[in-house]
Amino acid sequence: MNHENLLNPVAAGIPPSGIRKFFDILDEMEDVISLTVGEPDFVTPWGIRAESIRSLEHGHTHYTSNSGLLELRRQIAAYQKRRFGLSYDPEREILVTVGGSEAIDLAFRALLRPGDEVVVHEPCFVCYAPLVRLAGGEPVIVETKAEDEFRLTAAELERAITPKTKAVVLSFPNNPTGAVMEREHLEALAALLRDKNIYVVSDEIYAEMNYTGRRHVSIASLPDMRERTLVVSGFSKAFAMTGWRLGYIMAPADVMDVMKKIHQYALMCSPTASQYGAVEALRGCEADMQAMVREYDRRRQLILKGLRDLGLPCFEARCAFYVFPDIRRFGMSSEDFCSDLLMKERVAMVPGTAFGDCGEGFVRVSYAYSIKNITEALRRLERYISSHS
Repeated sequence: MNHENLLNPVAAGIPPSGIRKFFDILDEMEDVISLTVGEPDFVTPWGIRAESIRSLEHGHTHYTSNSGLLELRRQIAAYQKRRFGLSYDPEREILVTVGGSEAIDLAFRALLRPGDEVVVHEPCFVCYAPLVRLAGGEPVIVETKAEDEFRLTAAELERAITPKTKAVVLSFPNNPTGAVMEREHLEALAALLRDKNIYVVSDEIYAEMNYTGRRHVSIASLPDMRERTLVVSGFSKAFAMTGWRLGYIMAPADVMDVMKKIHQYALMCSPTASQYGAVEALRGCEADMQAMVREYDRRRQLILKGLRDLGLPCFEARCAFYVFPDIRRFGMSSEDFCSDLLMKERVAMVPGTAFGDCGEGFVRVSYAYSIKNITEALRRLERYISSHS
């Protein structure tokens, strides 16, 4: 069979994740300090694990509602109200998904018709543009800049909007740059969007990992924005639950009805034991979450100082667990720099181009790793830089 001519050309033409592509090289190497993957190095808090184990012991091994356990949706609604001032009906406006990535996929598949445009700001997480294309849409890339603190400005957004624009992606707090959008920046975007038939898909998976001293603000909390916003979040990052594969999406009921049907046919429901664990995460593990966030902040300060002391300009990351240093002084592409550093000093980072073409000249460094690993990585990086002086 001629598979090349038979496969879906859109799916076949999507490049592999730049994060995983580079990470896979590490499997064949020894003595590597990896600062690549955005995965907490903490074990999921015991209270969450214990509740999941208890659910299995009590025989809760069957399907849940397509939307997820009602008790979990109630806990999500209470948590979002308590932490971020958002009000959603747990029975009609919240859907529990298999990770945040499924939630993003559902959003695009529910919203887009063939040829619809979606504004995607870059650098950003790798999944948005490919999922837009798989849903039949066309991503319109807006480059955010270090001089704007990697925020999406209203002026840049306005230039990107056309009569075909169906949605705008907001990925803040941001992976890979560590940028945040404060209320005043979101209000400028909201003023532009309120009189337009354009949705916002707001990925807020890192909402709790904010080191500014100001609580995260969702654009859905601003006047007249809730009706046009789909909020994506989950448990992977804040509660160290990456392997549990549990996220959720909140949206107006009419949009949710469409997403739920896609979810029904594709996945039925999220893992039952994971859902019981997530109930306990929201009900009793906020202190564990906050302790992890404090440790991330300690690592953030260490790695920012270390990189700057080595002469690498680095944007003041204010969220998540990534920094995005500028490596243009070396005269290499981001991919060449990462490959050379890996081969010579056994330190792994991710090329900035994995997050969009405008990431060229930068690398993403994750500090979801121990102080010991970060300190050793900085020591090796210092040796590498000295050899290039």
